[in-house]
Parts: sequence; C-alpha cells; structure tokens
Amino acid sequence: MLTVNQARIVIVGGGIAGCSVAYHLAKLGITDVLLLEQGKLTSGTTWHAAGLVGQMRPNRSMTQMSKYGIELYATLEAETGLATGWKQCGSVNVAKTPERMQVLRKQLAMARAFGVECHEISPAEALEKYPILRIDDLQGALWLPGDGKANPADLCMSLAKGARNRGVKIVEDIEVTGVLSENGRVTGVRTAQGDVKCETLVNCGGQWARQFGALAGVNVPLFSAEHFYIVTGQIPGVHPMLPVMRDPDGFIYYKEEVGGLVMGGFEPKAKPWKVDPIPGSFQFQLLDEDWDQFEILMNNAMHRTPCLQTAEVKMLLNGPESFTPDGNFILGEAPELRNYFVCAGFNSAGIANSGGAGRLMAEWIAGGEPSTDVWEVDIRRFAPFTGNRKALAERTGETLGLHYAMRWPRQELETARPLRTSPLYDLLAAKGAEFGSKNGWERANYFRPEGATRPDHTLATPGWLPWMIEEQRATREAVAIYDQTSFSKLLLQGNDALAVLQRLCANEMDVALNRMVYTPMLNERGGIESDLTVMRLAADRFLIITGSAQATRDADWIHRHITAGEHAFLTDVSPMYCVFGVMGPNARELLARVSPDDLSPQGLKFSWTKEVDLGLARVRAARMSYVGGPGFELYVPVEMARHVYLALCEAGADLSLRDAGYYALDALRIEQGRRAWGAELGPDESPWEAGLAFSVKLDKATPFIGREALRASQGQPLRKKLVTLLLPPDVYAWGGETIMMNGQPVGEISSVGYSPLAGACVALGYVRGACANEPHAGTPAQIKLWGQDHAVTLHDRWPPV
Repeated sequence: MLTVNQARIVIVGGGIAGCSVAYHLAKLGITDVLLLEQGKLTSGTTWHAAGLVGQMRPNRSMTQMSKYGIELYATLEAETGLATGWKQCGSVNVAKTPERMQVLRKQLAMARAFGVECHEISPAEALEKYPILRIDDLQGALWLPGDGKANPADLCMSLAKGARNRGVKIVEDIEVTGVLSENGRVTGVRTAQGDVKCETLVNCGGQWARQFGALAGVNVPLFSAEHFYIVTGQIPGVHPMLPVMRDPDGFIYYKEEVGGLVMGGFEPKAKPWKVDPIPGSFQFQLLDEDWDQFEILMNNAMHRTPCLQTAEVKMLLNGPESFTPDGNFILGEAPELRNYFVCAGFNSAGIANSGGAGRLMAEWIAGGEPSTDVWEVDIRRFAPFTGNRKALAERTGETLGLHYAMRWPRQELETARPLRTSPLYDLLAAKGAEFGSKNGWERANYFRPEGATRPDHTLATPGWLPWMIEEQRATREAVAIYDQTSFSKLLLQGNDALAVLQRLCANEMDVALNRMVYTPMLNERGGIESDLTVMRLAADRFLIITGSAQATRDADWIHRHITAGEHAFLTDVSPMYCVFGVMGPNARELLARVSPDDLSPQGLKFSWTKEVDLGLARVRAARMSYVGGPGFELYVPVEMARHVYLALCEAGADLSLRDAGYYALDALRIEQGRRAWGAELGPDESPWEAGLAFSVKLDKATPFIGREALRASQGQPLRKKLVTLLLPPDVYAWGGETIMMNGQPVGEISSVGYSPLAGACVALGYVRGACANEPHAGTPAQIKLWGQDHAVTLHDRWPPV
C-alpha cells in the first residue's frame, strides 16, 4: 500500500542495483528516498543470478569500483545482521590456448598495476586449488585470492535492510506507470495508487529499464537474452570454499552451491528473448529449458570437469537477463530529461558490479557529476538510434557470446551494421576499404590491395600493417585523403553563444571570425570533460567539432550549462556535413587544381578557415592537421560530397594521391603526440597532467568551469603525467600494457601505433607517482606485453624538435 505522496528521490526497481543505490544514498545522509518495486524485492533477475564476484575490470577506475564492492560485501552482514552468503573463496581462471594465456598474463600485469592481488599458476597448481579440474590441455591459469561469491537474494535483502535502517522507505507491489515532468525536469511518478512528487528519479528497472525509460522519452538501450546454468547434486571434492572457476575458452564458469556446482556460461551465439514489452507480472519466473542451446556449454563442461558426466543435474535454469550493445552497463543522468538517472544493463554481472555502481550513482546524484571517469558505462555514450529494438536483438545475440570469447585487438562488432554511412561508403568499399564502426558510423580502417584477403586477427604484428604503412607514407610524402565524416558537429548560435563557450571552455573563445580554437572543457575538479575544435563562423555562431563517439555526451554537457534566460541554441548538424582530411606535402597542390581560391600559408593561415570553391561545390576549408604536418580539413555539404571526392581523386591521379583509413590516422596522431579523448583525455586527467597547458587561459576575463581547481593545482606535484614511449622495432603493442620501472608498475599505455618516423611502434601513456615529476628524455623503462618484458624509452617530447 502506497502511503507516501512525496520524496526527494524515487528509485524504481528493487533488485540489487536499486537497493544498492538506496543504501549508498542513505550512507551519504540522503534519506528522503522512496524505493518502489513492482513485485517483491529481487523478483526480477536478481533472485536467479549466479552470484560470482570478481574484481578485475578493463580499466583502473572500474576496477576500483569493483574492489569497493567486495569490501562492502565482506562487511555488510556485520552491519545489518542479515546474511549475504559472501565467501572470499578466490577464483581460478584457466587458459586452454597459448593466445588465451597471453591475454591472462596481460590481465595479471594490469591487476598488479591496479592493486589487485593476482598470481600466475601452473596447471598443476590450478588442480590443487580446483581438484575436479581436467588440466592435460591447459596452458596455465590465474589465481585471484580476493575474488568470491555471494547469495544474490540475501545480499540484496541485506542492502535493503541497511537502507531502511537509515530511513529509506521501500514499498513493494507498486508498479510505476508514468513519469511526470515540467520544463525538461522530473517532477514525479505515476502509479495506480496515486502520484508521488519527487526531485530525482532513478531507473533501476533491470530488464524493464528500456521500456520504463521509454515512458519518459529516455533511451536505455538494453535487451534481454535467455541465460542458462545447471545446478547439480552433491559432488565429492566440492566444498563451500571451492574457488569460483572460469574457463573462457570453454565459455563456462562454476561456483559451489550446497556441495554441488552451479555451472553456466555464455554460448557464442546467444538467444535473445524476444518478448516486448516484458510483462510486469514476470516475477520469480523462469523460461523453458533449452538443452539444444545449452549443449555447447554442457559438452565443454563435461570435458573440463569430468565429474559432470555422472553428476546429478537437478535443473537447467533459464532466466532472462539484459545486455547492452557494447557489453558495458549503463549509469548516469539521461540526456533527455534532467534529474532522471539510470542504473541498469549489467550484462549478467550485476551482483559483482552493483555494490560499486550504487556508490557511484549516489555520489553522482548528490554531487552533480561522478567522482571518477565512468565514460565506458556512461549512458551518454549511446545515441538515440541505439534504442532500435531489431538492432538490439541482433546485437544482444553477439555481445552475450563475447563475454568469454577470445577478444582480439581491434576486433569489431559485426551485428546491426552498416547503419550510418558517408556518401563515399560504396566508393570506398569498392576500393577495398575494411570498415570499423564508431557510434554507428562506418569508417574505413584500412584499404586492402586488389586481390588481397582480410588478414586473420592476431596478438602479434597484424597482417594489415604493410598496407597501413603505405597509407602513412602517402600522408608524409605525397597526399592522402581521409573520410572523417563521422566527426561530431554541433552548431551553437544565439546572442549568448559566446558567453556560454567562454564559461565552458578553458581557452579564449572571443576570437576573430573564421578563427579555429582548440580547447578543453573541464569539470569542477579540473578534469577534461571533452576536447573540442571550435570555429567562429559569425559573432553569434560557432561550429563545434568533437569526437565521433561524443555527440550525445558533449551536447548534453553544453545544454545543461546554458542557463535559463540565455539566448543560445545548440543543434547537432553531424549528418549535414562530410569531412575530408587532405593531408600531406602535396595537399596544397591538389587543392590548387580544383579550387581557384588562395590556400597558401598566407591566404589561409594555420587554425583558420574560409569558404572556397572546389570543383562545382562550395566548401569550408580549414588549415588543420590531426596527423601533424601540412594538410587541410574540408567541411562539405553532404549532398556535394561525392562530387568533391571524385574531383579530388581525378585531380590527384599524378600526385600519388591515396585513400587512407583510421588505423593510419590514429597511428600518425600518436607519433605526433596528439591526444584523443577517451584514451589520453578524460574526467580524471587535468590539462597539466595531459600536457595541454597551452590550451588553457587562466587569465582570460571570463571565469570558466574548473579554473579554480587548475589554479590550486598549478605548480603542485603531478599525480600522473602523459609521456611518449618509443618501442623496439621488433615489438608490436596494442594498448593497455603496463609500464614498469625498476620492476614496479608505474602506469599504462593509453594508445599505440606504428610510426614511420621511428621505424617502430610509438605509444602514449601515463606514468604515476614520483615518475610523473621527473624529466624524461630517453629514460629506460619496460612494458609488459603478453607477459613478456620489453625495453622502451620514455620521452616528455617526441619526436625531438
């Protein structure tokens, strides 16, 4: 019975995510919180979760989030008096193939760098820890003693009691049927028992989060898939502290339960649950058994643990769980509606991640922004089109299967493609373009020579490297054309457009017409929320160029900082313009053949733009080069793009003009020290740490967000520093490798690519602690590459001037 008609915060959903958010809000002293659950607590997907709890995540901030969750689960029972089933039994992750063992060794180096205890063990040592294991075909394993398992329903109930004890109200059997809003902000929710006013709403609806979000026009791109595990009777040798075991080459996992095993996994081709909408009455329910779907997992499990060949199988549990288009969960404030937060889409890892995610969400709600970099799980990484249900169903069949599949460097997702294409897509495909996808955009990664086949994925030097080097050579020695249409393009206009940019941007934005400005946008901590190139087209009109993946995020950041009454309007014009990068020493000669306008260094200075005739078209030319060296960016109305491209190709036939892709572009920008947001730049990096002091004007007349934090940190010891690493010629790295000095981890590589100038791979990465405050000009160091140490040198500036 609903007896409350008002609360500061309403949480919708009483699974482990919702209860964790409520618990952590209460711990922050925010107790005017109402949690509404359409059935009973845990009745959606929490109750049938497997309950594996691991610490390692792909990056430092997410790993810290998971580590906190384990610390919480270990102490929660003592706080609330309710059992959680938490057991720190450790985990064993085994490798069957040499390539998988290399990947595990990379995870080992990352774990040590992130402060997670982790050890490489032999197959024989794995057998000691997991006596029912078959080891004759194993390469080795990892042992993580801090990992464990929990009882999901008990854990959720303990979090709920902890929240109640601090004053949170939890009401079951209340279905929320609508969301109330005014002036773009949440004002309440609607239920059959009456409306409830609120200032903030948190969607923790689990597999219902997408359809609940749609009630308010909020995109929550997730889709349910059937997810399976078996429960066995008692098995000799299986005891309560038997470690969790994962065999990713077999797509399977195990945990002990009541003297038997829970064995499940992530079959390579999953089975989406095509029920839409999911009825609210689907509570404590399961789907039908499907032994055909489970067969590959069962066969692999009987091989890895032969005891399953004769063990009693009590049941095959089939419980749907939700998955997202990229396999990462969804946190944050929705861009469509202020004070509408989402915490959902945990991809069958909600028990492991909800503890830390709940704390992050509570901090975000209380403080207005997250306390750390959460870009990988930020809801704003998803554009509106990602809510398409056909695409979600197709992609879910792929992303579930990739949980344990061998993930190769630069492996692309294949389903729900192609979607967003430049007018050149078919022309480039005919020339051998191999495409990747970024925010739905198809982008040429590299070009295969005629007759060549696509190389296999590898952990070693890639087969496409010689072709990319030819594209790089054309860029440095002749001229290359890059289709960079996927750039996000935002138009800000209005009488107060300049005032908005001055407040948001650390650089000086009050510049002459047709001037381009490179600038970071900062948060209050001085961290980099985005880096942009801004063109001033008129006194009250600015074209903002940002990364392909950042349109939704950057537009949201700008929108939320336009104050009431300001005359400023932001429009995403990304689909209206193509962008062609014409790069190399012959670029000016090529453009002179198709344009009568003066594009000399005197006629168009660096970081300036102007409209020019090109062929029969009118385009905006910018003297700018992301890859370094001479070059231009052409901003072309989309309806004229094919004409402009064909005109350039025809005019450049004798200038060694070559099409080039994003692999070449990325490697060349790394060689020249150009940072990329999401790699070198993010909310946890300051301009001082990232080497972007040149883009900050602390003394400009208009105060900007983050200025006081930068002033306070100016001249202080750095926490970390961006450096360039020069690798040996015979070493090919991919990114994420640990940087070592004197046998200790000091940082990680953020980006790496082959450099024609060096004749080897060059990388960018951050070093931390004392290393960040020392000069580097060839300083010896090492990197851990697939478990092997390789000598590198560190440089504050490379190539030398």
